Amino acid sequence: MRIGIDLGGTKIELVALDEDGVERFRRRVPTPQGDYRATLQAIAGLVRNAEHAIGCMASVGIGTPGSLSPSTGLIRNANSTCLNGQPLQQDLEALLQRPLRLANDANCLAMSEATDGAGASAVVVFAVILGTGVGGGLVVRGGLVNGANAIAGEWGHNPLPLPAEDDLPLPACYCGRAGCIETYLSGPGMAAEHQWRHGGRLDAAAIVAGAAQGDIACEATLQSYEQRLARALAGVINLLDPDVIVLGGGLSRVERLYANVPRLWKDAVFSDHVATRLLPAAHGDASGVRGAAWLWPART
Repeated sequence: MRIGIDLGGTKIELVALDEDGVERFRRRVPTPQGDYRATLQAIAGLVRNAEHAIGCMASVGIGTPGSLSPSTGLIRNANSTCLNGQPLQQDLEALLQRPLRLANDANCLAMSEATDGAGASAVVVFAVILGTGVGGGLVVRGGLVNGANAIAGEWGHNPLPLPAEDDLPLPACYCGRAGCIETYLSGPGMAAEHQWRHGGRLDAAAIVAGAAQGDIACEATLQSYEQRLARALAGVINLLDPDVIVLGGGLSRVERLYANVPRLWKDAVFSDHVATRLLPAAHGDASGVRGAAWLWPART
């Protein structure tokens, strides 16, 4: 039995999967905001409750914001800032008395969708989270690619390609840089763009709904978003040439992206034909937590 945990900024979700990937238990609790020690206890409590319900001990994989530094073993680059600089894996292994596997939440999305989701038959799968933040993960031939610095797939903190006049001024990012892809393509990034160009405080969901209802300003914001997403993903295609790009996160539910973005990225891809498919995550919001469970291979 495998347990996967998705450690998010607002909720911690657990799923238990059997050897065939069938869900046997699921539960979620609110994330203790800004409280590292309480977060550890919440995760440990979820695992104990799950194992009591399923009647056995299980492997545990955890998807986190940010990543473990290979040099220090501490969490870094997490937008849930109370995790940064903390020995999350070491502390949880001590609490649960077993080895754990941790991966970035976008890596977990990629692992889930490459294992039994939208990219299950693909050789190269690049998965993207478009939500409060923007992340990416890469799976090749069923194996998660971490990279020498454990940052493979972190396209959200690359600069937006070919910034045009409409992309200026470059927005500041929490990472200390300006013009990161995340500042344009996250939900808050879309909202900030709309307020800057058109005024009014609308979140991403309201902008998408407004565009569907014919609001001219909302439609303009969404078209700008599609253009930027196409440019950013064209860079991924030129570098990795994936079979499939899978979208997860709240903005992955915008259906028009799957027709419009591939049409737009053709101009920036260095090929006369683009076979890469753009698909929504087959497991939707559950994909990240399932991917955390799949960090452990099947028992042989």
